[in-house]
Amino acid sequence: MALEEKINAEIKTAMLSKDSKRLEALRGIKAEILLLKSSEKGSSEEAENKAMLKMVKQRKEAAEIYVTQNRPELAEAELFQAGVIESFLPKQMSSDELQAAVKEILASVGTTSMADMGKAMGVATKQLAGKAEGKAISEMVKKLLSGN
Repeated sequence: MALEEKINAEIKTAMLSKDSKRLEALRGIKAEILLLKSSEKGSSEEAENKAMLKMVKQRKEAAEIYVTQNRPELAEAELFQAGVIESFLPKQMSSDELQAAVKEILASVGTTSMADMGKAMGVATKQLAGKAEGKAISEMVKKLLSGN
């Protein structure tokens, strides 16, 4: 089942159960999918995952800001929405899986020092898109290159 169909089914369920918080998050996902479909790029599974990762990142950053401004009720709402969005993303890699994948990428690209980080990041972000956050990939590449 395509992501849009899943979202539509979940929206109906949330409406029937009168779950307004979940409904708001689901409508946000649907709006993003509709924007992707109408854009020049079109909607692919990869583009949808990338957009949803961006949405999760935005929600988490907003929650951090709300926490620093002592607005826990708003932070809680943002984190709830991030959780709903994450439930539709593919399973994220664990730290060990990410480390193994990055080691393999570094070996295939032939990077040996921090000077090669840009080359390694280009390949790593393409191969691991949707499976791990860019920040986590970057940290792992730095860690492995500085350890070599």
